[in-house]
Amino acid sequence: MSQLCLRSALRRQGAGAQGRPGRAGGLFRARAGRPIEADFYTTTWDGGGTNTMRTQSVALLGAGGKMGCRIADNLKKGDRRVHYVEIGERGIARLAERGLRTTPLEEAVAEADIVVLAIPDVAIGDVSAGIVPKMKSGAMLVALDPAAAYLGKLPERADVAYFVAHPCHPPVFNDETTPEAKSDLFGGVAAKQAIVCALMQGPESDYEVGERLAAEMYAPVMRSHRITVEQMAILEPTMAETIGAMMATLLGEAMDEAVRRGVPYEAAKDFMLGHINIELAVVFNRVNPFSDACLVAIDYGRRAMIKENWKQLFRPESIREQIDVMLHPEKMQKL
Repeated sequence: MSQLCLRSALRRQGAGAQGRPGRAGGLFRARAGRPIEADFYTTTWDGGGTNTMRTQSVALLGAGGKMGCRIADNLKKGDRRVHYVEIGERGIARLAERGLRTTPLEEAVAEADIVVLAIPDVAIGDVSAGIVPKMKSGAMLVALDPAAAYLGKLPERADVAYFVAHPCHPPVFNDETTPEAKSDLFGGVAAKQAIVCALMQGPESDYEVGERLAAEMYAPVMRSHRITVEQMAILEPTMAETIGAMMATLLGEAMDEAVRRGVPYEAAKDFMLGHINIELAVVFNRVNPFSDACLVAIDYGRRAMIKENWKQLFRPESIREQIDVMLHPEKMQKL
């Protein structure tokens, strides 16, 4: 791949065999589908092997983008040697505001023990094809989303580990008390969140290496769940975006329709958000059952709005189609 293609992919960002689940040891994690509760993750290491992990160098590609800056803000707090790779003027300026200097792509990739792709999914295939051959043997490539890995867009190289880590974001129901944490809805600043991690290929010992870096990037982290890339693709896009985000937009449209029909905006918003809160609590926390009348309304709405075969969205072929369309939006016209 040409240097021009690499630069083009990064500029767009600046502008705008599975590891088995449930391995014991390492960081706090969930096993067999049941979370192990733990204090949120800190970057205070306990010596031993963790010192080696702490000194591993990182190349952060797309460091000046939105996600890149979030990760950079956390990594600069630690002791790792980090190469911040960014070629977009706006991205470089964002890094400069943080007192960070950029490193040329080739230099960063060749030196790094871990290369993190904080770039758009649509660019990962081309970028990884250009940089993976230049990574040193035994290094690790970290993707922040399962899309490219799930579709087989990462190049073949047996002596480089592939790791995928994604944030769950701070939960709706939480114990945050500070204004900073309460306002950190995305996570990675002050609000605790869980993360999901997958070792796509590489020695088993590399799982903890990737998980610890993920806990630093997404800090503060309260839980880490080990899953496979396939399971991560079920969670996103299918569960969280294709279904979850779509339903959230419908809730917004329902409120807008109530307003259009004469309900005052603030009244509609207060009513909707309050009901969403208790409805989520009923479904996910089992605080109280829905009333008999509400159950009838739920069934009425389901019959009027939901296709009977909607769970086919979780079939592997459908997940692949969802990801493919997300990477190639023009294909939506053919569906």
